[in-house]
Amino acid sequence: MRQCEEHVFETVDGTSIFYRHWPATYGDQDRAIILLHRGHEHSGRLQHLIDELDLPGFAMFAWDARGHGRSPGRRGCAPSVGTLVKDLDSFVREVVVPQGIRVENVGIVGQSVGSVLAATWVHDYAPKIRCMILAAPAFKIKLYAPFARPALAILHKVFGDFTVQSYVKANYLSHDRARIEGFRRDPLITRAISVKVLLDLDSTSARVVKDGQAIHTPTQLLISGSDFVVRKKPQLDFFNRLGSSIKESHELKGFYHDTLGEKDRYLAINKAREFILRIFSRPCDYPSLLDADRKGTTREEFERLCRPLRPISADAVMFTAIKAGLRTGGRLSDGIRVGLETGFDSGATLDYIYRNRASGITPLGKLIDWFYINSIGWRGIRIRKQHLERILARTIAELKTSGMPVRIVDIAAGHGRYVLDSVNGHSACVDRILLRDFSADNVKSGSALIAERGMEHMASFERGDAFDRESVGAIEPCPTIGVVSGLYELFAENCAVRKSLSGLADAIHPGGFIIYTGQPWHPQLEFIARTLTSHRGHQPWIMRRRTQAELDQLVEAAGFQKIDQLTDDWGIFTVSIARRVAA
Repeated sequence: MRQCEEHVFETVDGTSIFYRHWPATYGDQDRAIILLHRGHEHSGRLQHLIDELDLPGFAMFAWDARGHGRSPGRRGCAPSVGTLVKDLDSFVREVVVPQGIRVENVGIVGQSVGSVLAATWVHDYAPKIRCMILAAPAFKIKLYAPFARPALAILHKVFGDFTVQSYVKANYLSHDRARIEGFRRDPLITRAISVKVLLDLDSTSARVVKDGQAIHTPTQLLISGSDFVVRKKPQLDFFNRLGSSIKESHELKGFYHDTLGEKDRYLAINKAREFILRIFSRPCDYPSLLDADRKGTTREEFERLCRPLRPISADAVMFTAIKAGLRTGGRLSDGIRVGLETGFDSGATLDYIYRNRASGITPLGKLIDWFYINSIGWRGIRIRKQHLERILARTIAELKTSGMPVRIVDIAAGHGRYVLDSVNGHSACVDRILLRDFSADNVKSGSALIAERGMEHMASFERGDAFDRESVGAIEPCPTIGVVSGLYELFAENCAVRKSLSGLADAIHPGGFIIYTGQPWHPQLEFIARTLTSHRGHQPWIMRRRTQAELDQLVEAAGFQKIDQLTDDWGIFTVSIARRVAA
């Protein structure tokens, strides 16, 4: 039995997560495999897998997810699936990488819910890990009671979060008698699961399966042929859509859900071991996505949205009716009226959304406005603002501790509210704030906001083109923090984005930072394209999604190295930070 060390690490919200570490027993010790346990289980149930994979040249890590095993929290519960995914991201950055192991030398082996966390992390955060193995991924759990999902969703709305007990019996997980008895007698097994987590798992899995083409990580899928717990079709759909050029799928006939704990598990473990050794025997090679604006799935999606619908079709009738409604009764809502007048992607609209106060003409207008500002996209925008403020505050503190000046520039600030809100409480640490925007109206409104807050001594607002490399690169004094929020998502072509990033790289010296936002996914993309207008001459607001991998590659090509990322629970908006490295 390979011996392990027991530790804890602290997540971004201060939770101490228990984990086990099996150091490599020979070699350079610069390679690692992370094992993610199934739902209800814990890392202690993975010792057999450490031994049977027989990979002594790899450090092995396994955690107890929060609410499981020896980690704290209400049993079977977590704030969200997004929180668990961020825990995994933090685990790699805070535990694995400091061991001297580069992300490119990390592999993931996930089982069931652990497989969903692995696939979501790779989709949402785009780490350049070497490979992942997904055993019986729980993309769609079998709930045998009729209408179970809608019923649970309604109960969750009415009563808030609560737990349900797993219906799965040990003898439906594996044919291995020792595994069955171990599951029954283990006091650390958690039979409860949060309804919120269960519903989150369903929605998260649906978008990851649908957008599988965004994943380029070499992937092996192990499907249990007689799985009573999860459905096979979403697993096959995910595999077929997977964007990786290296992928393989194996169905193991007669296997129950505990694929890597079955009686004949050597069949699955041998395939996993061979895949790991084969992938690690070659260099880590990810495809370049710098020209994804000219070819690929997001380009095809953008072109489809640019094409008008057939006049006589259900969608055309529906979207025409919605547009008519926005332009008539929708004007009772102050927020919709601002969007119609300035564009739904304008700085004025964002400033209205940030204020988050429903208002309108008549009580009906106020009610319409409440529904408008609480749509999922605008809720995500406000969470993006919170994430940006958190990262900016942390970066200000880091620069101050290192003795570097804190000079902030936002090259497309809108009204600049989020930057000014971010430095509130840190103003004594900030040397200079420069806000820029191409819109004269935004410059005027932002300057008034600076004056309203009495910040003229440290902040100024000027007109500037965020895509003019020379103009951005000539900013003086040179900034140590560059912010670009909500801008690149509005422009389909990468050429302009690369010019903008190059300008920031010219302006920011090595050791400085760039904070940038992305929109790798949006559930209302077609609705927006067919019904809302942009600030550019009231043209349709049509966006091309950039996957996180594409956006990170653009930032890296400009001379920055990504160090962290925050993502909302829906996977819509991301806020990332990267450090300027030497040329």
